Amino acid sequence: MSDHKNNALVNDTVSQIKDLVIRTKTLLHSDRGFQYTSNHFKEYIEKNGIIQSMSRVGKCIDNGPMENFWGIIKEEMYQLRTYKTFKDLEQDIKRYIDFYNKQRVTLKMGLKIPT
Repeated sequence: MSDHKNNALVNDTVSQIKDLVIRTKTLLHSDRGFQYTSNHFKEYIEKNGIIQSMSRVGKCIDNGPMENFWGIIKEEMYQLRTYKTFKDLEQDIKRYIDFYNKQRVTLKMGLKIPT
């Protein structure tokens, strides 16, 4: 997470999976933000054999799952609070993601907490 949308944020994020990349098989899906269309990023994915996937302009349906997730986070977590610092927000998002992945009850889980 960062308080700026920039190339460093994307590079740092993608570098976290560098040991897991399977050349010519790893697919990275992104929006059409300037970070993902920059020459620097294109060189990075080519150098590492990553397949880049982007939706067409105005066709964001393939990004629906992530848009849904961020909508849930906004509704259930940070619209209910006020944060004094970015670090406080960052820690709360990390806690919520852990809760979301391990404890949040959903209809898809049959209203059961995952084990």
